[in-house]
Amino acid sequence: MATSSQILTSFLTVAGGGSHFGQLFDELPGVSFFAKNRDFQFVAANRRFWRRFGFQSEEELIGKTDFDIFPLQLARNYRADDEAILASGEARRRIVEPFFNQQGLPDWFFTNKLPMRCAQGSIIGIMGIIENYAAAHAVKTPYFQLDRAVNHIREHFRESIAITDLAALAGLSVRQFNRLFQQVFQSSPRDFLIKTRIQAACQELRRSDRDIREIAQHAGFCDQSALTLHFRHHMGSTPSRYRKDHRQRGSQTADD
Repeated sequence: MATSSQILTSFLTVAGGGSHFGQLFDELPGVSFFAKNRDFQFVAANRRFWRRFGFQSEEELIGKTDFDIFPLQLARNYRADDEAILASGEARRRIVEPFFNQQGLPDWFFTNKLPMRCAQGSIIGIMGIIENYAAAHAVKTPYFQLDRAVNHIREHFRESIAITDLAALAGLSVRQFNRLFQQVFQSSPRDFLIKTRIQAACQELRRSDRDIREIAQHAGFCDQSALTLHFRHHMGSTPSRYRKDHRQRGSQTADD
């Protein structure tokens, strides 16, 4: 009698691999799916994932790595996660991290990553799903106490925000609030605020011709130097470089 692994292997061989599962993920609203091999190359993804980066098909994505499609700092962060999973064999769930939304702008997403194993149990790669934080957190996060504080940051990031006020919105002491926030988002409330401001700056850099100094102030930074410092740290480039690269990609797309 065939074992369970033999039955599964036989089925996937006849089905042509796991392509049908990609089709299934295409039907799940708001969910992006990907899989990578041990060389960190993409080997599978659903339509929602590869369309975010301007690819016309899954085949165009296969063989590329995070460093081919993401800003340097984001790619480094994703690679560090992947290396840790390959080394430990343990999944990483509900990572809150920046990713790109359907408009090509950085936004906050939940990521779940799991090791892929062959029939013999060896790790052959990594697979994961990505969901938009704003769409998923109200239903799925057990840390509902932070919802009001997070919404306040997203709505008032251009203003000066005190941690004491955020803690009060959550009904927690400052110490409890900071600890829970770090546990959920793997960053401090202050870092989350800065990342939210960077997200807003990215949108203006892509969509407007405003001076970077004005964009910095409009996004809630005290001056252009502060924006550049944090932008380089989180995005791996300067605001001016980010704007130039985006316009070059837009021009190439128009030419195509």
